[in-house]
Amino acid sequence: MRIVLIAFALAAGLSACVPVSPGAMQPQAPAYPTDGQLSPEEAAQNFVSVVDVLEPVAEQVCRETRPRANCDFLIVVDDRPGQPPNAFQTLDPEGRPVVGFTLALIADARNADEVAFVIGHEAAHHIANHIPQTQQTATTTAVLAGILASATGGTAEQIRAAQQAGATFGARTYAKDFELEADALGAEITLRAGFDPIRGSAFFDRLPDPGDQFLGTHPGNSQRKETVRRVVQNYR
Repeated sequence: MRIVLIAFALAAGLSACVPVSPGAMQPQAPAYPTDGQLSPEEAAQNFVSVVDVLEPVAEQVCRETRPRANCDFLIVVDDRPGQPPNAFQTLDPEGRPVVGFTLALIADARNADEVAFVIGHEAAHHIANHIPQTQQTATTTAVLAGILASATGGTAEQIRAAQQAGATFGARTYAKDFELEADALGAEITLRAGFDPIRGSAFFDRLPDPGDQFLGTHPGNSQRKETVRRVVQNYR
């Protein structure tokens, strides 16, 4: 029932705030129709249909991988006007995993496979325990940078700056690896739910390619698509 209520709010939000791009999300059905523009109401209904199918699969994979983890995913929609296409994974104060989408991302998706792959990718971040690992690395690096700055006679302001820089460096150290890991596990979740992750990963084609930047947060789009392709090949 929670998902159904989100669908009603989402339809209204798309109508009021987000222009639907040509080729919005396709219905979840045994045979997918040709990509084409859907109304905001159809986009909302299809988003909920994908969530309804994929969420229990993601929770099952989570329980199989981390039996002691909280695997009760909460799917939320960020309905603030003007937000760019984006998806994220976080934890609520009780440690419950939250997967969020902006209205613009839902409107921009070309088919159900893209939405399914994005959900699987974000769920995989939680299953792989990426948030605690990132926080721990950032904290450790910040402490070490602060100690080094202090030992070399740095002022209080210089120590704080070193700690901030260390935290940023630590948080980004494994960012690309975590993204590829989430792509791989997300592709498996997508497959197990009956969707096509290769078709879903075409979403990368519409994103700016970050390339191979030093301390970048995301790997190149071609590397991510190749990761998905390899997972599908091995899985089948």
